[in-house]
Amino acid sequence: MDDVRARQGHNTPLPSKRSPPASFKRLLGGAACITLSDMKSSALTIRLDPDLNRQLARLAKRTGRSRSDVAREALRRQLAIAQFEDLRRRLMPLAEARGYLTDEDVFRDVS
Repeated sequence: MDDVRARQGHNTPLPSKRSPPASFKRLLGGAACITLSDMKSSALTIRLDPDLNRQLARLAKRTGRSRSDVAREALRRQLAIAQFEDLRRRLMPLAEARGYLTDEDVFRDVS
């Protein structure tokens, strides 16, 4: 059957119907396993100036992580900060109406 698929232009073989080896099942305790190839992701290409590229490479090397991992973490943090700032901007009029004008006003009442 694989020969027929190859002649028809299919490069990917059909998935095997064999079950994983017993040692694999013991290792996972019989639990289902999701591999990275099963996870959906997308790629993003960005341009870095030489200094930022150098900083990224140094941090990745120093922490033993890939440049992609470091960039993903930085993006997650930046998105969290942006979300916080947006929420704060939307809540400020409500807080000011109740007399919360500074962070100290909030800390005073929650501490």
